[in-house]
Amino acid sequence: MQFFTATCLNWQNLLAHERHQQIIMDSLKFLVESNRIWLYGFVLMPNHIHLLWNSQEAWANKNIQQMFLKYTAQQMKFNLKDSGNNTELEKYRSTQQDREYHFWERRPRKIRYTTVKLLNKNWNTCITILLKPGSVNFPKTIAAHQQNSIS
Repeated sequence: MQFFTATCLNWQNLLAHERHQQIIMDSLKFLVESNRIWLYGFVLMPNHIHLLWNSQEAWANKNIQQMFLKYTAQQMKFNLKDSGNNTELEKYRSTQQDREYHFWERRPRKIRYTTVKLLNKNWNTCITILLKPGSVNFPKTIAAHQQNSIS
């Protein structure tokens, strides 16, 4: 099982847009329904996302994380272009020669867990910090899929 955190470029609030939140949700739903991942939980914040997930066996050797980030970045780019929000889109213009835009920070954080006890401890700590009064605004979405249980 993996705890995965992807951060928007320069910690910008790209995920504050409801359409971008829906892109994330739709992508996760697709990955679950197409039997590519088991999704145990996620936290969606305005500038980053935490996922508690695992590749399904047939997809174990595929880079699901890369597919997820590439697809969501493309969809958010299309959304910003279609909405004519060029000012927002320019915030993500890449300085690299191999791409026009860059929506996610490089090297997302990944922690692989081998024991449920350690996983539960760290996931519960993450949720506790988010729910602590006065620490941050409560995230818009905290969800867990019933497909698998981690306890």
